[in-house]
Amino acid sequence: MARLLAIDYGTKRTGLAVTDPEQRIASGLTTVATHELISFLENYFNSEEVECVVIGEPRQMNNSPSVSSPVISAFIKKFNEKFPSMPTVRIDERMTSRMAFQTMIDSGLKKKARRDKKMVDMISATIILQSYMETKASRETS
Repeated sequence: MARLLAIDYGTKRTGLAVTDPEQRIASGLTTVATHELISFLENYFNSEEVECVVIGEPRQMNNSPSVSSPVISAFIKKFNEKFPSMPTVRIDERMTSRMAFQTMIDSGLKKKARRDKKMVDMISATIILQSYMETKASRETS
C-alpha cells in the first residue's frame, strides 16, 4: 500500500501529515513555507509512494465557503497541473485549528510551545487526515 498525505494549506505556512504505508496511523510530517510547498511535494513524491492527497476545505459554520477558499482553489489548480496523476480529495477542516490547540493543551505542552504556529498547522493536517481515514473506513464497512 501507499501512504496518504494531508495538507492544511495556509497563505504563509502549510501543515503536512502522512500515514504509514499500511494507512493505519496518521502522523504529523512537517510544516513548510507555502511558497516552497510544490517543491517539497515533488521531492516527497519522488521518495515516497503516495496514493492520495487529502486537502482541507475551509468552510464557515453555515457550510458556505470561507474567505480563503479561492486561495486554496488556486493552489489545487496548480497542484493538479504539476501532479496530474495524483488523486486529491477535499475534506471539511472546520475547527481543526481549535482541535489542534486543544490537543496541545491536553498533551501538556507549556504555553510557550503552544504558540508555535508550525506545530498547530502540522497537528491540524494530522486531524484532517485522521478524519478522512475514519470517513473512508466507515464507508468501506457500510
